[in-house]
Amino acid sequence: MTSIDKFKKALKVKRYSDRTIYSYSKAVGTAAREMKLNAWSELTKERLEEYIAQKVESGISASWQRMLVASVALFSDLILNRKLKIDHLYPSRTESKLPNVLSAKEVKAIFNSTDNIKHRAMLMTIYSAGLRLNELIQLKITDIDSNRMVINVRSGKGKKDRILMLSEILLPVLREYVKAHRPTEFLFEGQYGGSYSPRSVQQVLKTALQRAEINKKATVHTLRHSFATHLLESGTDIRYIQEFLGHSSVKTTQIYTHVSKTSVSRIKSPLDRL
Repeated sequence: MTSIDKFKKALKVKRYSDRTIYSYSKAVGTAAREMKLNAWSELTKERLEEYIAQKVESGISASWQRMLVASVALFSDLILNRKLKIDHLYPSRTESKLPNVLSAKEVKAIFNSTDNIKHRAMLMTIYSAGLRLNELIQLKITDIDSNRMVINVRSGKGKKDRILMLSEILLPVLREYVKAHRPTEFLFEGQYGGSYSPRSVQQVLKTALQRAEINKKATVHTLRHSFATHLLESGTDIRYIQEFLGHSSVKTTQIYTHVSKTSVSRIKSPLDRL
């Protein structure tokens, strides 16, 4: 068993999600390869400092920097039994980019441009309830409760369950999809069963954007951002939006107040007062 395999096993025991285990182990492997480590004993604080400095210089994103530092630190702690004092290598939290948001008209155009009922159902489900991509592909058929008109999200990010609204417009679309495709366990299954591929969902959206002739940069997560922003613009209390999104702190949710056109439109330009 390799050290990376031991790392995966240790993370599994600590109940990290499969997605996190994959991301962390991949990051550790990438760091080791790029640092050209011949043995794990060569992994030192100084070596890592030099490596991260080079990566920052090359223009890596703050999120990838954070992933590299966190995964290597955890690997060293769990597998090498060495705590690396590298907190200073994490990017500053003050760097904050506003999320991209699609307009309601653009979201509707995306749905209308998607003829495949399965693909349309997936995109509508994400937007209608503000789901994360991983939450969508982990949905089971039994998580859709049409009697109570809710969607049950089991063990979302942070292992937190949530109960979300089931859209009245989405329900007949889901029923049409289920009747046509007959999924057996997961609501959206791959070609050979099992959960749908995250990459495939992203490709579905990419195709829909092209067909709708929307040039704005967007990912599946943009639909979640749009869900939150549109709720805020319609007057929904931010504390409800916090619960819908599964945010631990309302501070995380407050970023949507910066992209909401409603809050901006309420303020008159000084020019209009002249």
